Amino acid sequence: MRILLVEDEKRMAQALCEIFRLEKYEVDHCADGESGLYAAESDIYDCLVLDVMLPGYNGFEIVKRIRKKGIHTPVLMLTAKSGVEDKVEGLDCGADDYLTKPFDSKELLARVRALTRRNINTPDNTLTFGDIVLEPSTFNLNCRTTGQSIRLGKKEFRILEYLICNQKQILTREQLAEKIWGYESEAEYNNVEAYMSFTRKKLTFVGSKTTIKSVRGVGYELRYENV
Repeated sequence: MRILLVEDEKRMAQALCEIFRLEKYEVDHCADGESGLYAAESDIYDCLVLDVMLPGYNGFEIVKRIRKKGIHTPVLMLTAKSGVEDKVEGLDCGADDYLTKPFDSKELLARVRALTRRNINTPDNTLTFGDIVLEPSTFNLNCRTTGQSIRLGKKEFRILEYLICNQKQILTREQLAEKIWGYESEAEYNNVEAYMSFTRKKLTFVGSKTTIKSVRGVGYELRYENV
């Protein structure tokens, strides 16, 4: 899962990035409203964590602008203000939740999990498609058909996670490059091809009937062939 953190206070940002990375989340950090808005508009994130008071655009303005563009990424607002009016303004702008500083890291993570739960399709937070099960806590790929299991590399896991969360859709190489490597990454398309090959080999290794199909000239699609 990839998170965008927009926070201008340096120590707070460093602490939050460390908290997210310890939970095995990918996290990109922006320190001002303009760069935060630009990143949020890329629509590659699973959750946005926005401070309200920022240089340039404030958190409220960022949420308003991305919602007007039809971006529905869950948004958690962070603020030092505890007044009801500020919370109402944030929610009215399109934010999904609100957390007042100071806060406990366990509560922060619980709020993020709650906001992103719509992408998790089982009660135990695993992701499933066809005969495969992905375990976010261990990066394990399990096949229910054969009972075989293998541990995935981080990018292999992210590829399958992204495909499962967008099942029945064709994802372009551009979308995969931005999602897995980040919107500022210089990852080339051959990197996508290479890691796609690695991921396919892992699916074959566990004996899964789930496959990653190339759609010529378009991208990739996850399919389950139960024959």
